[in-house]
Amino acid sequence: MTIRLGVAPIAWSNDDLPELGGDTPLEVCLTESRAAGFSGTETGHKFPLDPARLGPLLAAHGLTLVSGWFSGRLLGGSVAAEKARMEQQLATFKALGAPVMVYAETTGSVQGQRQTPISRRPQLSAADFRAYGETLTILAEHMAGRGVPMTYHHHMGTIVETDADIDLLMAHTGPAVGLLVDTGHIAYAGGDLLAITRRHARRINHVHCKDVRPDVLAQARAGDLSFLEAVLAGVFTAPGDGGIDFAAFANLLAEIGYSGWVVVEAEQDPVKAPPLAYTRLGHDHLTRLFSQAGITIAR
Repeated sequence: MTIRLGVAPIAWSNDDLPELGGDTPLEVCLTESRAAGFSGTETGHKFPLDPARLGPLLAAHGLTLVSGWFSGRLLGGSVAAEKARMEQQLATFKALGAPVMVYAETTGSVQGQRQTPISRRPQLSAADFRAYGETLTILAEHMAGRGVPMTYHHHMGTIVETDADIDLLMAHTGPAVGLLVDTGHIAYAGGDLLAITRRHARRINHVHCKDVRPDVLAQARAGDLSFLEAVLAGVFTAPGDGGIDFAAFANLLAEIGYSGWVVVEAEQDPVKAPPLAYTRLGHDHLTRLFSQAGITIAR
């Protein structure tokens, strides 16, 4: 069984909080991503979406395009409009061989609202999930037909946050809707990482690994902080620096035969948590645990 380790640029520059790494050049991010040991990267707001520019840029740093975030608005719109909105990114990802595209529904989301408590996130009923799932499946089938499958990102502050939300999404969508398992967001939502991974093993086509600091998480929940305030407080960190049992997770990935990318990420203040040091910590921590679980890491 083989996986590949990638990294997310959010450790260097935060798309939702420009004050975190806003002045860090993309060149620094790419150079340090490779120096930390990664063979691929996801995209961020500083990455060009012209494949003629992005391809050579990544190649110059010995990096592969892993994936990248797309802010979905299907809940309040149409499949046709969503296809048009994602066309440039989809075409670039196809041209550069990205295996998946990260999709998260952001209609009504409070994830980017610094003054809005996380408890005020939008929620859907089971009936609403049924209708949403039908249109999401149509969009996912379009993406698969273009050669860049959807990987759906459950995320704090959105309509798909908890284990129950994930279960409803999977129950009301077809197999074209892949699942991105994000260890940090499951922990923040109070979910059961191993149970949700085992339950939806056949749908998982991408993995994000970040850790949580239990003391900060407890404070964030007690104070009903906004997602961004929790990030600023340091709720997330790199694997190996928090409370998640990544050894058990690595063993489970081996058990279910997962063979895609595992992406290290953690949105936190790069001044307090230097990105090179922390992403290298995550890389080395996961490399050791994956090796112990019998998983080979491809370069």
